Amino acid sequence: MDASTRTFDRHRKRLLGIAYRMLGSPADAEDVVQDAWLRWNDATIDALDSPEAWLVTVVTRLSIDRLRAAKLQREHYEGTWLPEPLMTDAPASPEQMLERADNISVAFLAVLERLAPEARAAFLLREVFDADYAELARTLGKSEAACRQLVHRAKAQIQDERPRFAVDRDAHLRLLQGFAHAAGSGDMQRLKELLAEDAELVGDSGGKVPAFRKMLRGAQRIAQYFYAVPRLLGNGLRLELAEINGEPGLLRFFNGALESVQTIETDGERILRIHTQRNPEKLARIAAQFSARAITRAELEALRTAAPPEEPA
Repeated sequence: MDASTRTFDRHRKRLLGIAYRMLGSPADAEDVVQDAWLRWNDATIDALDSPEAWLVTVVTRLSIDRLRAAKLQREHYEGTWLPEPLMTDAPASPEQMLERADNISVAFLAVLERLAPEARAAFLLREVFDADYAELARTLGKSEAACRQLVHRAKAQIQDERPRFAVDRDAHLRLLQGFAHAAGSGDMQRLKELLAEDAELVGDSGGKVPAFRKMLRGAQRIAQYFYAVPRLLGNGLRLELAEINGEPGLLRFFNGALESVQTIETDGERILRIHTQRNPEKLARIAAQFSARAITRAELEALRTAAPPEEPA
């Protein structure tokens, strides 16, 4: 491995982190970093003052371009768009858990989707990757004053939506385990006890599989939804805990096929929101890690023929 390749590899993890947070898709992030690698090979490396700054600039601008190109597609996305989940290693300490969940969780990435591409880049580089405003100005091709305004407006835009509770990992895990047990056994009362009265269930099917058509709100309705699943599948249902985007999450399998990945927001006592990724295209990467596959629309339809409707009245 030559010096140029070693330099690029040294920064690859950071570059992937920026691209994934920008795009919400591991495959798109990998494509962007690969494109940056091709440009790196064509660059005059010895003339660069800071190879890392050059690479961050290239990856950020490529991500912005890709987000702009995807804008129309996402505007016509069927249902709610959620990022593709990632399997991650469990953090070594509670401090690392809070730090990671604060900047890579499904909830956080879903909030970032509300930002315009340049505002998203400015916010991430400043708030997550600790870039100073001089670095932001060089990366985005704007003045430092303009970058300050971008960051300020982005923070104001997402302030009310960003997860607000720094919850101890053990409390988060206990709630998720209790929820998994109640959902797996169809314990309606326990499900309701675990959910806040105004809890929300947000699902992304991408129109690829049957799903509830809009966000479900309220403990009663959400509990009814999860209560119906064991009645539908019986022994065909399997739930597994896994580390998803830096925090405990839940994998739900139907007859051996991965049907959804679920993560929760909590205040430490009740579940406030559940994000459910059901789009098979966004489940394929995690399914492969479990030597499984994402369930198909036809299979889901067949399973539901003798079952109560998934969306409660």
